[in-house]
Amino acid sequence: MTKKPGRQTRAPAPRRQRPIQDEVQTALASLEEMSTRHDRDNLARFGITAGKALGVSMANIQKLAKRIGRNHELAAALWDTGWYEARMLTAFVDEPARVTGAQMDRWCGDFDNWGICDTVCFKLFDRTPHAWAKVAQWSGEPDEFVKRAGFALLASLALHDNGAADKAFVDSLRLIERAASDDRNFVKKGVNWALRSIGRRSAALNAAAVSLARRLAASPDAAARWVGRGALKELTSPAVIRGLAARRRSARSARRMNVAAARVSSDE
Repeated sequence: MTKKPGRQTRAPAPRRQRPIQDEVQTALASLEEMSTRHDRDNLARFGITAGKALGVSMANIQKLAKRIGRNHELAAALWDTGWYEARMLTAFVDEPARVTGAQMDRWCGDFDNWGICDTVCFKLFDRTPHAWAKVAQWSGEPDEFVKRAGFALLASLALHDNGAADKAFVDSLRLIERAASDDRNFVKKGVNWALRSIGRRSAALNAAAVSLARRLAASPDAAARWVGRGALKELTSPAVIRGLAARRRSARSARRMNVAAARVSSDE
């Protein structure tokens, strides 16, 4: 009896990737569906001026980003739409490792309000390999939002870059001192944010930041005094001092555990 050949199983066809512009239109449609009058009004309430805005809450933008996932090409296309919420979405959709220095310069040149500037720096740019170079570059630029981006990025690194040595932040204090006399609202607030964030990072950096804050607070320049006094008030507060002490205790405990583990390993 002749044995019939087994049934051949076809390999599944490769999944077709949707054209990027289709994905852009889908994302824009989702944002428009989420938009509300209340969220549009909030933009003006928070001092955010955007030429093209739908009015979508940050919570809903983040929910949409989770559904979309990471996609570098889509992020670039969303940015090019010019819509405020689409650009906010890119901070959560783009892939930090694929972001180039040229892209950062191009997007930074488009910043026209503090909301997009701070969100992109805080959620995306500080995770790229070019972050520190852009701090040095942008902090000396004349444009208000480019300069703010330099200090928003420095503040974000102070909060998120756990691998950076204290020296990098000590060296950056000279950038803060140089820019502290810039009395433009969004620049001086960015400078103040960076100084406060550095001073909360470690006891050593707190001492260095407080020292600079005292000098600025005594400056004859009004903007520098504002930066210095605000930072000094926060960095010498009981809450910050307690937080730094707790961090020191945690670091000492971790070191002791590492030493004990090393001893056990060497005895085996």
